[in-house]
Formats: sequence, structure tokens, C-alpha cells
Amino acid sequence: MSEEKLITLLKTSIFIGLCLLLLGIYLHNYSDYMVSLGVKGIVISAACIAFGLIFSLPTKMYLTFLLMKREAEQQKKDNKD
Repeated sequence: MSEEKLITLLKTSIFIGLCLLLLGIYLHNYSDYMVSLGVKGIVISAACIAFGLIFSLPTKMYLTFLLMKREAEQQKKDNKD
């Protein structure tokens, strides 16, 4: 897999994670249906938040390391010129 495709995949994963986080927060705070479900509603909203974190955090760390590596390579290239 090329680096550009990997970055696109990771950015998509971050977007999905943030959407799941927002959905979980909405369900927990504003949805009356979740209140009527009781404990099951809490579990559903917590699962959305948990999966959102799973999708978003590791990819952010990987993208940060990848971008730091690119920046270091660019600085080396600039210093040689």
C-alpha cells in the first residue's frame, strides 16, 4: 500500500472516529430514546464513544509520527542544498 493511500485511509478512520464520538455524546446527552432504554441506552452510547476513541486516537499518533518523519527528511534535504 502506498503512503498516500495509507494516509487517506487513516484520515478516513479519524473522521469515522470523530463521528462516532459525536454520535455517542448526542445519544448520551440529548436522546430521550436512550433514556427510555435504561442501562442498554447507556451501553449503546458508551460503545459509540469507545469505538470512536479506538478509531481516532491511534491513527492520530501514527499520522503525527509520519508527518514528523517527513519534516525531518525535508530539513535534511534543505540543509544539504
